[in-house]
Amino acid sequence: MAQERLIIEVEKGKEANEGRPSTGPVYRSIFATDALPPPVEGLHSCWDIFRIAVEKYPTNQMLGIRENVDGNPGNYKWKTYKEAYDLVLKLGTSIRSCGYGEGVKCGIYGANCPEWIISMQACNAHGLYCVPLYDTLGAGAVEFIICHSEVSIAFVEEKKIPELFKTFPNAAKYLKTLVSFGNVTPEQKQEHEKFGVAIYSWNEFLQLGDNQSFDLPVKKKSDICTIMYTSGTTGDPKGVMISNESIITLLSGIKNVLENCNEKLHEKDVYISYLPLAHIFDRIVEEAMIWHGASIGFWRGDVRLLLEDIGELKPTIFVAVPRVLDRVYTGLTETCAGTFVSLPNHNDMLGTVGPPVPYVDVCLESVPEMGYDALASTPRGEICVRGKPVFSGYYKREDLTKEVMIDGWFHTGDIGEWQPNGAMQIIDRKKNIFKLSQGEYVAVENLENIYGQVSIVESIWVYGNSFESFLVAVVNPRKQALEQWAQENAIKADDFDSLCQDSRTNRYIIDELTKIGRGKKLKGFELIKAVHLDPVPFDMERDLITPTYKKKRPQLLKYYQSTIDNMYKTINKSSA
Repeated sequence: MAQERLIIEVEKGKEANEGRPSTGPVYRSIFATDALPPPVEGLHSCWDIFRIAVEKYPTNQMLGIRENVDGNPGNYKWKTYKEAYDLVLKLGTSIRSCGYGEGVKCGIYGANCPEWIISMQACNAHGLYCVPLYDTLGAGAVEFIICHSEVSIAFVEEKKIPELFKTFPNAAKYLKTLVSFGNVTPEQKQEHEKFGVAIYSWNEFLQLGDNQSFDLPVKKKSDICTIMYTSGTTGDPKGVMISNESIITLLSGIKNVLENCNEKLHEKDVYISYLPLAHIFDRIVEEAMIWHGASIGFWRGDVRLLLEDIGELKPTIFVAVPRVLDRVYTGLTETCAGTFVSLPNHNDMLGTVGPPVPYVDVCLESVPEMGYDALASTPRGEICVRGKPVFSGYYKREDLTKEVMIDGWFHTGDIGEWQPNGAMQIIDRKKNIFKLSQGEYVAVENLENIYGQVSIVESIWVYGNSFESFLVAVVNPRKQALEQWAQENAIKADDFDSLCQDSRTNRYIIDELTKIGRGKKLKGFELIKAVHLDPVPFDMERDLITPTYKKKRPQLLKYYQSTIDNMYKTINKSSA
């Protein structure tokens, strides 16, 4: 029987022309051959998603948190859709009474909670741009986002107020109103007044709009509803502009996929909200829950208590990113959280990201310098996507937008390979390549994925440059595995740091890396010639990784520069 192919060709491939590489055929999901979903009456914006849900499911439980009973967690306490809607209107009136309206940037800073959603919906109602302040980026990036996007008003988790205060005086040039999700102290009011910033408790702010009313502005699909800043691996965060249409189209695509798999979301579903709302992934999932009148229960913000919260809530839907409680990898904010989706009960999709989501077009562009040909019998190349779910550009960075948006196609930087069933497998990363002195190109991320399979390696950063002919690496060893190896080989060390400094340990790690490299048929120049063992994992405190655990390569080089120099010096001296 012929294998089911889940994509259809909508445009032919193109040979290289006028300096542009060749591109493979353009494919689309077999579930939706049109570029756009059929229109839903009255659905033009994210506000309409919520408004329509309130009309259809006014008494459904919408937002739930665990009650505190004598210092102990109790049952989930719920606000209905109508109760949440009334709060949103009240909050929106208070926002307008302060003089803030369409196009004003509104920051939201804190862990997931009902107030987060209510603040976001108030922005949607009155046409403000919602600007999440990433909860783990730290004060430096929060200050950058406030100043770069010119945030005028911000809603903040009570315990985050001191963190936000660290962004003053610079942020106070733009930020004029601060609203706590909870209470504020008299001291905090005094401190903020010094910088010309008005600060309110949640309940105080809700009363500001009493006896006032404001018409809701007409919203269009093309309007920007949120600016989400990505934690870039280089330089400052980038503000990704996302339109109402991006979110609405993606939700239609998700609905389409589920229906074609005989699944659907419905009002009886319960979702546990624990992935950061400051990420597009969770934002989209929660919009989908709201669209279907489902219930959203919030965790208490502690990973150690997550299973207990799940046991109490009994969610029907649990969304996770790979290695969610260990190492986190999130997708592209620029593609509005959804470009491909694996399908249930398709074992042949293991190891892939699945076929394209409906209403997204995908093609591969050849990368000759890496040997990837989009027109080969096994097509490989940079994944390019277009469609309404794709972002509207980087805020105030037209230069960066032009770099990645070419002829309407967003160039993701990921290298993909089409599978026979129409699923996409990500095999490499275009940006993480460099050339060695002998002219060979090295795809470093692919190598790190291979070397990361060694059981004793927790994390590895591979480095090379155009002045040297071989690679070196910094390795974070797995403590338990390394100590077990030392015990089995009668190697004594005072502590883990000493064990990492032992030359026998260093030799063992190099041998293990070489073994897997040869087993995977790596070329000689792709093997690691020297390693440095760092017992301290790459972390955000040293600015070596992003909050989503992606390596910051320029910062890693800066931090380990002397170590790298010494490794090269030692190897070159021994081979002289």
